[in-house]
Amino acid sequence: MQLLHIADLHFGRLLYGRSLMDDQRHFVRQSLLPALDAYKPDALLIAGDLYDRQIASVDAIHLFDELIDALCERSIPAVIISGNHDSPDRIAVGKSLLARHGIHIITELKDAFTPVEIGNIQIFPLPYFENAQMRDFLGDETLRGAGACMRAAVEKMEKAFDPAKKHVLVAHCFAAGASTSDSESRLFVGGAGDVPTDVFSPFDYAALGHLHAAQRAGDTARYAGSPLKYSVDEAHQKKSMTLVTLGDTVETTCIPVTPLHDVKRIEGTFAALLENGQAAPNEDYVEILLTDDEPIFRPADRLRPYYPNVLGVRSTWFLKQHAGTQAEADLHSRSRAELFRGFLKEVCGEEAQPEDEALLAEILKELEGDAT
Repeated sequence: MQLLHIADLHFGRLLYGRSLMDDQRHFVRQSLLPALDAYKPDALLIAGDLYDRQIASVDAIHLFDELIDALCERSIPAVIISGNHDSPDRIAVGKSLLARHGIHIITELKDAFTPVEIGNIQIFPLPYFENAQMRDFLGDETLRGAGACMRAAVEKMEKAFDPAKKHVLVAHCFAAGASTSDSESRLFVGGAGDVPTDVFSPFDYAALGHLHAAQRAGDTARYAGSPLKYSVDEAHQKKSMTLVTLGDTVETTCIPVTPLHDVKRIEGTFAALLENGQAAPNEDYVEILLTDDEPIFRPADRLRPYYPNVLGVRSTWFLKQHAGTQAEADLHSRSRAELFRGFLKEVCGEEAQPEDEALLAEILKELEGDAT
């Protein structure tokens, strides 16, 4: 039997303030659904973080609804768990009705220990949990740490194992020793803590979510990774979906995802980048590093017509000017207004006027409002 394992969709995600909804629609319509049609897996596993925010945007909800409709149309079962970015109550709306159509959305611990049975596979869907929630559910106040809580949960699941069937776990957690990315939650990587990978050994396969780089986690577990790059830190990662074949052995195959826009770091002199952009405009999301030995006036504005999705521009000249000096330390202690005045003076050769600072304050207020 075959399962398609994905995770960390983060519908509604912003990248440096830019909406990724078009990119996420492209993933669903041009990568995920064609893969379902081509491989016809016995089930789709989504290991948490359907949405990027607990109160998801209308566009994000519409895209998830489109995905659910496509699964029902194809009669492909799905096992979906909530992640740390999801609101369990919100994504559980209609779950009883959906379950009758083979779409199992699991958001409560009480449902994690009754396996979803598909063919000869028992799938145990364990939604994201805080350690205190697991202690309360199991009635064991001695459990301390994510590893102990996860181990106790797995031991409870093992009691429901049918020895004649394969056993699969779907979970959203941080496996000890795994590689992290900048786009993941900073709250101790989602607040889950470290889970030793040997905890997953009772399962034939553990489909994990939470970390955005596709990677193994011990002998039987694997992170599918996010299907798109959600930070510049992920520029080097190859995004994919994981096709799992469960037979006498377990085999995994990575199905590459071709994005609408890639996320890249590019560098060069201003003149070279400008010439390249004029010759072949680049619509990818790019962070640019200028290697000129002198400051460049308004580089972002001058490059943006040819790199319309530029995320930021840095300068090696500026970095060299301040590297290893007191000025470097001072940068981190200066306010945004001070940095703004210094930038105008050093790079633009102008003094900040009251109207400039008022405009900066207005923009920062809007950005901070969007981030809440």
